[in-house]
Amino acid sequence: MPAFKEFKDSATLVAALGDQVAELLRAGIRARGRASLVVSGGSTPVPFFAVLSERALDWEKVSITLADERWVDPADAASNEHLVRLHLLQNRAAAASFVGLKTEAPTAVQGEKECGEHLALLPRPFDVLILGMGNDGHTASLFPQAARLDEALALDSGQLCMAITPPAAPHERMTLTLPALLQSRQIILHLVGPGKREVYEKALAKGPVVEMPIRAVLGQATAPVTVFWAP
Repeated sequence: MPAFKEFKDSATLVAALGDQVAELLRAGIRARGRASLVVSGGSTPVPFFAVLSERALDWEKVSITLADERWVDPADAASNEHLVRLHLLQNRAAAASFVGLKTEAPTAVQGEKECGEHLALLPRPFDVLILGMGNDGHTASLFPQAARLDEALALDSGQLCMAITPPAAPHERMTLTLPALLQSRQIILHLVGPGKREVYEKALAKGPVVEMPIRAVLGQATAPVTVFWAP
């Protein structure tokens, strides 16, 4: 069962999350000389990015990448890389290095090999992985009913990333696979709003992982998971 931390509001959550992630990165740097952080896109993490970017640590020793990416130009407003560069790689965090998932390949499938090679250069296990969750129970780009979902969830795939196309959401995606996501010293699920808590509680109940892929993260014992939630 994941640890669950409830906060009175999003601002309080974001401050606590910024402190927690900064300390985990500092610990990684102290222990291994480098640290790695994996973040997710969407609107929820934007205030967290702003707070974390101001935290004092040896950012030049931190590598940042994404849990998933839309296969669009990094300058596109729909790009998670664009979001990270705009809101996280600022202030003190501007000194961090960033490894994007989008390559020059025309399709995500064609970009898989190169993307995997880039990810393989990052220190793993990742020190911190921040995930979100959709109302359909998806996390990263592990979407219910996606054609390659079973492949992306397979623990023996040997792949760090995989091209995947959501059945409803726009854009082809590149996602970290489940085994790559679980190569994390700490996973944090960042949720805001009563609706997300309802989805989370539903995901805790027994049921098929393919119906709510977040269950693959919540139900495993490989990496510790902490939920940060605010109404």
